[in-house]
Amino acid sequence: MPKTSIHFPAGFLWGTATASHQVEGGNTNNNWYQWEMTEGKIKNGDRSGLTCNWWGGKWKDDLDRAAEAHQNSHRMSIEWSRVQPSPDRWDEDALEYYRQIIRGMIDRKLVPMVTLHHFSDPLWLMEMGAWETDAVVPYFQRYVEKVVGALKDTVKLWVTINEPNVYVWGGYMGGGFPPGKNDMNLGLQVLANMVRGHAVAYKTIHAVQPDARVGFALNYRDLQPARPGFPPDVWMANLQAKIYNETFVGALKTGKLDAVFKKISIPEAMGTQDYLGINYYTGDLVKFDLTAAGEMFGRRSTPPGAVMSETGFIASVPDGMFRALHWARRYNVPLMVTENGVEDSEDKFRPRYLMEHLEQVWRAANYNYRVEGYYLWSLVDNFEWERGWTQRFGLWGLDLETQARIRRPSVDLYAAICLENGISKDMVERWAPESLERLYP
Repeated sequence: MPKTSIHFPAGFLWGTATASHQVEGGNTNNNWYQWEMTEGKIKNGDRSGLTCNWWGGKWKDDLDRAAEAHQNSHRMSIEWSRVQPSPDRWDEDALEYYRQIIRGMIDRKLVPMVTLHHFSDPLWLMEMGAWETDAVVPYFQRYVEKVVGALKDTVKLWVTINEPNVYVWGGYMGGGFPPGKNDMNLGLQVLANMVRGHAVAYKTIHAVQPDARVGFALNYRDLQPARPGFPPDVWMANLQAKIYNETFVGALKTGKLDAVFKKISIPEAMGTQDYLGINYYTGDLVKFDLTAAGEMFGRRSTPPGAVMSETGFIASVPDGMFRALHWARRYNVPLMVTENGVEDSEDKFRPRYLMEHLEQVWRAANYNYRVEGYYLWSLVDNFEWERGWTQRFGLWGLDLETQARIRRPSVDLYAAICLENGISKDMVERWAPESLERLYP
């Protein structure tokens, strides 16, 4: 009797994702370093420090591990402040080092996916107002042109901006990101400039490299009504989902940034995505509540019965992955899961989380949704922004004092999935038997 398994489309990209400030170490010329130096901004007063020491060469060993584990792609990002340390200077040595890393990926048969902006901004740009000012757009355009010109012979898959909704929510809605403001109108201005930045980056990349594929990565949060039969809950969940999930990507379809309470015309953004990246981690229930003014009168809560990650940061809602991909079909472009993962230092919950979410990706692919790849967050433990070192998302653990990597069981699970291009019943029985009934009823 043949063994039971589910398989993904031929040519599916299997990888892990990293970001420059989180893994390189020694990034001291950007807004996040400044934020870390400000008391009370990072949990436990943590500092990024060397992080995973990729700038010191540890990328070689980590990418060896990725390739040995049958991954065929890797998503990384470029640190703008390294490439352009001041507004009038380019660092060619930094660009050459990025070329070495990307050549290293290709040598290991890993398809590079490169993100141009992943949360961090140069200090000189922050001093000018960064994304709050229209001047950022031509600066971003020149930076993109420089990077793509240097890397066009090795990279075809580009992410312009990672999670612009998180950048705005975190930095301008009291979420704990720099610059730590709480101003909805200013946040909308920042989002509009990020749409303009994406649009000019898209056109610049295609001018330099016509065969490139260009998209952005959206943080999708699954927001469902707490009481599906109660119209105020349904209305509020839909409203919050529209503002958080749809505002940026909608502008790339229509040329209009529609934040419900304000609309901004950005016609140059229309049609500027070749694929849509989905970063999906979790979801919430939304309950209409007149006392929750700070949450737009929609109080969010964890779905009952959802298994929580070890710090309570992520509720596992696998069905939300399918809903994210189903929703994303409306944009009529191919889809990539550019991030998905869970913090789990003991690696007890990760196997279940991983397979149950991947089963939903497979379900979408089985419905002929154009899902082309999956990137697990993350290859190795890294500095998790305002949460510092309190969360461990890596397949490989990291000893901060020695830089030693600690092999977790999920390394072998993910390697088996990548090699199989699917999930077998045997894998579930071995690594997450508690998921057997869900995945193979």
